Amino acid sequence: RHPSTSSINVIHQHHPPPADPRQNMIAGQKMLMLWLLAIASSTTQGFTTPSLSSNTGALRVQHQPSSSQLDMARTLYGHPGTRSPLCNWGANEVGLDFVMGDLAQNPHPFGQLPCLTDDGDVLVFESGAILQYFHTLTMDNYSAKDAAAITSWILWANASLDPVCFLETPDGKVYDTGLKKPNKRIQTLDDLLKEQQYLLGTQFTLADVAVASYLLYVMQFFQGIDIAGKWPNVARYMKDCAARDGYAEAFGKNVQTALVGALDKQMQGKKFFGMF
Repeated sequence: RHPSTSSINVIHQHHPPPADPRQNMIAGQKMLMLWLLAIASSTTQGFTTPSLSSNTGALRVQHQPSSSQLDMARTLYGHPGTRSPLCNWGANEVGLDFVMGDLAQNPHPFGQLPCLTDDGDVLVFESGAILQYFHTLTMDNYSAKDAAAITSWILWANASLDPVCFLETPDGKVYDTGLKKPNKRIQTLDDLLKEQQYLLGTQFTLADVAVASYLLYVMQFFQGIDIAGKWPNVARYMKDCAARDGYAEAFGKNVQTALVGALDKQMQGKKFFGMF
């Protein structure tokens, strides 16, 4: 539904139409997004998820191309025990075709997961960078304002939310979560979600994939942690995101059922303020 740039046929007109200022702005944003990929790549570290997310059936091929297309297919190298399912979720939500790659041929320069190849010579690694790459392929569906907002949230999730959700030792091992205590960043997010369903309003986007993935990972790592008691609007948001079909396809129906059920239980009797 959203073809890669290599499949777009450029029509050369003898008399090109006048330049559209909005298109020039979007083109400039695309160049900025590609530059930001490098930043997003440096802000995430791989981690291993608990058994709740270990559903190998979740990382299935969503859209299988014909055998003649396999050499050029968009290929995701991942495993349920890494952050790669959030990349599957992002591709599911924006309708991008992909196949799962052979891990023995993973081209990540550091041998980590996830990693993505596209069009034969495109290589993207780290989950946040892969989401941003998906965004560059589909940003024509958004206004310049919304496209910029999506990029901002993807980078915020990797640079600012990750360190709150996952406290790490100096050698990068997760030992606890910062969501056990009050946090100004999460409180600000809760205040924002009082007035809107998703980060950009009523429309679910890759911004929500980036942010909700980390919040939901905390529920998997630290089962029993109370989100709704401190941030009821964040809990409602997490439930709405986890209930989506794209989430179940990426992480597994059993993970979805467990998380939605846990959030439902937390939210019973909680008071909500605002529109949602």
